[in-house]
Amino acid sequence: MGDPRKQHKKYATPRHPWRRDQLDVELRLLGEYGLRNKHELWRYKTMLSEMRGIARSLLAKAGPEREKPEQEFLSRLKRMGLAGDNATIDDTLDLDIRDLLERRLQTVVFRSGLAGSPSQARQLVSHGHVSVGGRVVSVPGYLVAKTDQERIAYADESAIAKSDHPVRKAMGGQPAEPSPPEASSRKSAA
Repeated sequence: MGDPRKQHKKYATPRHPWRRDQLDVELRLLGEYGLRNKHELWRYKTMLSEMRGIARSLLAKAGPEREKPEQEFLSRLKRMGLAGDNATIDDTLDLDIRDLLERRLQTVVFRSGLAGSPSQARQLVSHGHVSVGGRVVSVPGYLVAKTDQERIAYADESAIAKSDHPVRKAMGGQPAEPSPPEASSRKSAA
């Protein structure tokens, strides 16, 4: 069982860590999704492997004992946004590592246009500038549920929430609205 005070590895390393083609694919994924190191990538590969293992074990079961666990598993994948509404267990075996990496908060922030690059998205999330449903989340690897994807925004307490912040201007954000004194002086000049 192990000591609860000591952390355990949450990933499995590749069997052949020095294969050239594998190194190239991993390096490309690290750059595309802004991952910090290969441990993060391996953690998501292990999660995907566990999901596939659950799907294979459900396929091996008989009809009546398979129905309820299958529905629970599929509903969990649908909530995470990894499976469609009409998905089956066979469809979960076709999941790719990119499907899982697309659900990370860092990637969702970048894809939604709140950050200019994956590395900037990671910085914004880890510094507490992003909220999910009004709650600040500072973990770039947080898996965003499908229902929470529309509720991702800058945190209210963050300085970046203001539209005239230099970071938002650099990303092509909207200019700030004129302050009330400027608006009244324009009307009097006309």
